[in-house]
Amino acid sequence: LKVMIKMYELPLFPLNTVLFPGTPLQLHIFEERYKQMMGECIAQEKPFGVVLIRRGVEALGVLADPHRIGCSAKIIDVQRLDNGHLNITAIGKDRFRILTLDSQSQPYLLGMVDNYPIMEQAPETLQPLAERLLARLDRYLRLLVDAGMIELDPSHLPGNPLLLAYLAAALLQVPPIQKQQLLSIHDAQSLMDRLTNIYNREVALARRLLTDSGSQQGLFSLN
Repeated sequence: LKVMIKMYELPLFPLNTVLFPGTPLQLHIFEERYKQMMGECIAQEKPFGVVLIRRGVEALGVLADPHRIGCSAKIIDVQRLDNGHLNITAIGKDRFRILTLDSQSQPYLLGMVDNYPIMEQAPETLQPLAERLLARLDRYLRLLVDAGMIELDPSHLPGNPLLLAYLAAALLQVPPIQKQQLLSIHDAQSLMDRLTNIYNREVALARRLLTDSGSQQGLFSLN
């Protein structure tokens, strides 16, 4: 059985952030190389790839070495500032893996990539897992809302199991390398199982923190 891999070229933006499909990303673009990259993506209505930095820095240095699994991002809003900087809002689209890297052709990284969609089990398998994860996530978010730490309506969480899982992963308060591990999981069932276990721990931790210190500002962020 021959499997055809559809490769394509994708401009890459190495960041200290992990992007998941269906989740938003806001960027302030000030470096010339990334202003050029974004300008080309906007003009050609093309996505760019967000990849977590494995070695190196985000800005003003040698191009960073990224992890090999990332998420493409579609630009949905552009704000052009008087100083030439850009504020970009993008939404995560497709998980991909990098096959080869090109750091010579452009001032920014280019990757030859192929899409790497997560393996989805049957709906009757995923739905009970999604409901279990939703219960944990809802409990966690309501704890933070009640404490005044975030403004978010948990009733507006997505019904699609995979989108719910990716949003749950994005909202987690864990280091980026742990989010990279979640992004790299091969199948949806394993992802939801892992997230449910993590949220069991996070709910208990949030309860303890809130009990110990009252409304502790600054506990919550999206990165």
